[in-house]
Amino acid sequence: MNFYQISRITADIGIIFLMLAACQQPSEECLSIAFTGDVLLDRGVRQQIRKKGVEHLFESVTPLFRSVDATVINLECPITSVRSPLHKKYIFRAEPIWATVLSQAGITHAAMANNHTIDQGRNGLTDTNQYLLSSGITPVGYGDTSTQSCQPVLIKKGKIEVALYNSVALPLENWVYLENSPGICQQPIEELKEEITNFKRQNPKSYIVVILHWGVEYQPLPTLVQRKGAHSLIRAGADAIIGHHPHIIQKEEYYDGKPIFYSLGNFVFDQHKPETTQSLIVQLNFTTTECNVQLHPVVINHCKPELQ
Repeated sequence: MNFYQISRITADIGIIFLMLAACQQPSEECLSIAFTGDVLLDRGVRQQIRKKGVEHLFESVTPLFRSVDATVINLECPITSVRSPLHKKYIFRAEPIWATVLSQAGITHAAMANNHTIDQGRNGLTDTNQYLLSSGITPVGYGDTSTQSCQPVLIKKGKIEVALYNSVALPLENWVYLENSPGICQQPIEELKEEITNFKRQNPKSYIVVILHWGVEYQPLPTLVQRKGAHSLIRAGADAIIGHHPHIIQKEEYYDGKPIFYSLGNFVFDQHKPETTQSLIVQLNFTTTECNVQLHPVVINHCKPELQ
């Protein structure tokens, strides 16, 4: 039996993965975590918020988010009142009051290691961290130093422990890397591989999920470099890889029986091309002996993700 038990059925919307056994047997301890793609709360999304409110954006997915033990989004903008934009092509900012609504929707963790949480500079980044924490959302991929930013965030339930690593594997536009200042994790795959190897050696029963912001925008397939890097992370001890940045869903892969989702696509976003309005929520269900994968297809309608 593979480490990941997966059943596939075909439907009008494509391939759906159904969980087998895990989290369905009351006697079996289980930790469930949902992962999404990019959450943008500016530009066209801001216009929708003005019309209908932030709560409206998450109406369809809130029941799912509240049914799992944790929900991890990729936060594709700073949440801050600071206005100190970097010199870059696309610059975003979300209102601080909206962080509480994210928490109320069932979001528990926010991946910050990407190319947009830095849009309002270092003060905007630290502000984002504080607003997330005060709203009950745990930042991932952020720290007061470069070392701290790359430390895993642990999610525990009974005897089950999952370590979340989050790094951006892209060059950052006009962002100055400072080793001893607040920032996001920019750890290359080779360094990340060493970290995972060491963590797994010390914590052999813990699961590891690597969240990566990487890849080429609007390309349906990952690059050869990405595939080699993902395989090396699995060999180092990672149990699953979750990716985003391309704004479209990229084909998933299973390596040594473990899932690699190179890109989940957008999630809350304002792009209109058909491929940018398709999204996935990946739910990983961990027991003490195995992990099962469950996919929830999503269509984005006027910036709002709707479960299919």
